[in-house]
Amino acid sequence: MNSKISYKLRKFKKTDVNSIVKYANNKNIAKFLTNEFPYPYSKKDAELFINFISNENPTNTFVIEVNKEAAGAITVTPQAKIIATSKKETPSLAINICDKQGELGYWLAEKYWNNGIMTSAIKEMVNYGFETFDINCIYATPFVPNIASQRVLKKAGFNSNLEKKSIIKNNEIYEVLIYSISK
Repeated sequence: MNSKISYKLRKFKKTDVNSIVKYANNKNIAKFLTNEFPYPYSKKDAELFINFISNENPTNTFVIEVNKEAAGAITVTPQAKIIATSKKETPSLAINICDKQGELGYWLAEKYWNNGIMTSAIKEMVNYGFETFDINCIYATPFVPNIASQRVLKKAGFNSNLEKKSIIKNNEIYEVLIYSISK
């Protein structure tokens, strides 16, 4: 499905702070993201985020711009190969889909949900990830109750083996599903 509202992926700019705060400070967005995405979301949080991605990983995180505003973010982050511990166990929160993998993360302003933007942005980011990084698969971990995110991933070509992992958010345990797509 093509997006009903146009968007573009671009690098973050310092001038994106106010629009990021405007859209990110939303409980409905934060509830299905890890603790790294705070709620409430302040101007300082946006400044720290933009500074971090500008310095640490400038090639894999993009703003989702809608109507000339930063209305979301999307990233593919290459992951190091998981090495088994001395007990020959994989850490419980680690995800090991393939030898060379990347993790997809994203969020979008609530006012733009259900317009096909995220499905299209994910497809674009998957292509970018495979073209840019030495990875063979990309995975995402939507929270089990986040049916909308699971639907978007399926529309973008991701598959789930229905494997669940537990994560800790705000000192509570939540389950996530693992979705992946191969090159």
